[in-house]
Amino acid sequence: MSVAQRVAAPAPAPGARSDGPPTAPGAGRFWPRLLPVLCALAVTTRLPSFTRPLWNPDEGFLATEARMLARGAVLYSTVVDRKPPLLPWLYQLCFGLFGDDSLLPVKILAVPAQLLTAVLLASLARRRWGERAGCTAGVLYLLVSIGLDPEDAQAATFEVFMVPWTAAAMWCADRGRWSAAGLAVAGAVLTKQTGGAVLAPVLLLLCAHHRRAAGAGALALGFVLPVAAVAWLTGPARLLFWTVTGSGSYASAQGVLTLALSRAAFNAGVLCLGCAGLLVPVVVLLLTRRRVAPPELWLWTAASAVAVTTGFHFFGHYYLQLLPPLTLLGTSALCALPRPASPPAIAGAVLTCGFFLIWGLTSHAPGLPHSLEVARAARERTAPTDRVLFWGMHPEQYWFADRQPAGHCLTAGLLTNYSGGRGPSRVGEAYGVPGTWPVLRRELSLRPPALIVDDSRGKPYGPSRMPSLRAVLDRRYERVAVVDGAVFYARRPGPPRPTTSGRAA
Repeated sequence: MSVAQRVAAPAPAPGARSDGPPTAPGAGRFWPRLLPVLCALAVTTRLPSFTRPLWNPDEGFLATEARMLARGAVLYSTVVDRKPPLLPWLYQLCFGLFGDDSLLPVKILAVPAQLLTAVLLASLARRRWGERAGCTAGVLYLLVSIGLDPEDAQAATFEVFMVPWTAAAMWCADRGRWSAAGLAVAGAVLTKQTGGAVLAPVLLLLCAHHRRAAGAGALALGFVLPVAAVAWLTGPARLLFWTVTGSGSYASAQGVLTLALSRAAFNAGVLCLGCAGLLVPVVVLLLTRRRVAPPELWLWTAASAVAVTTGFHFFGHYYLQLLPPLTLLGTSALCALPRPASPPAIAGAVLTCGFFLIWGLTSHAPGLPHSLEVARAARERTAPTDRVLFWGMHPEQYWFADRQPAGHCLTAGLLTNYSGGRGPSRVGEAYGVPGTWPVLRRELSLRPPALIVDDSRGKPYGPSRMPSLRAVLDRRYERVAVVDGAVFYARRPGPPRPTTSGRAA
């Protein structure tokens, strides 16, 4: 009997059966029949991702970061981000193999990432509730995987590459493979910090194992070794600072609670629409006070929900982490309901998937034309070896312009704590990541950029509210153009204009 069965899985639906031996009728045909369907669904649901050069600034940040790493930048030193290093390294690898002028290789890799997640969930459901449940889980996951704003669901960013690790952690723990489970948890954490939420259900499964002590040691070893290796490669102190301790202001809800709650409600509503085929059976069983799923699935869902709230930003792509446990909850509920409940649930998932697929294929990118126009204008006004500072929240402009960033921070958000429509509260030099402004002032003094582009466009992080940047513009630069609302400042020839205090900026 499996670990999951000992943790009290619900009874299978009438007629459903658990995995039999290899010689059981149909046992050898499960994957040959299911895999082609899952492959077709994975490709279909990711089609919108190929219709744009990029979907959101996260992709632009990763592309610019990877290009800098390929040209000799040092992660968490001469180029920084609040995220762990696995995905920047993946982008860098793709750029090294296929060139750095397109995200197509990374977008292609997102397809097998989603496919692998579906396969792991199908295997988990099959082991617990039988082959029909396995097919249902795999298909349902891919159908709901695009059930968010296309900008969130179609971008090849952190959550898309994190969820296969979380599903793998549960798959390994379900089979008592604790070293591999620890490695998968580490992979999730090193892709995005909130991936560590899957450790909670993994530990619950460990508590039900007959060799808890040995399993705990293997789990810890599998987790610690890869994390320690990455820390050694990047520098333990720098890794800890940029991924955990240096984001206190960013994670604060002070001054943004109303905005955060409205965004949370909107994105949760979109998620409920996309997952209606999963959630309705769960709600039906809850209302009848019947057991829906084993406790580790509830814990996985709850831990993922807590991860979504981390930082109080509630961006839509955060909700992707909820989809694997919700898929298994919905599958479990369908197994406990009479079999006629499954076709309507799957039909509902197909309809909502079709809606989001059409939305993605017909969606326009309001910010993309602006970034392309600003990047083109910057490229025309600079030489290929010139450095540029785009003072804004669109790091893709560096990538489109093919110009080296003038500083280690690729967005004004890291320096000002502005993010995702945050209001004027707690935005300014005092709220940026500690230590970033002295480094930026030194970078601008030692290697002044040929061009500074103020792309704040009335937002609360404009240069007029940033004394250090304002001083640099006043002493060394002159306004030369305005392109689609972005103000261009070119470096003034000759020595810098002295300040009233005589101190260099």
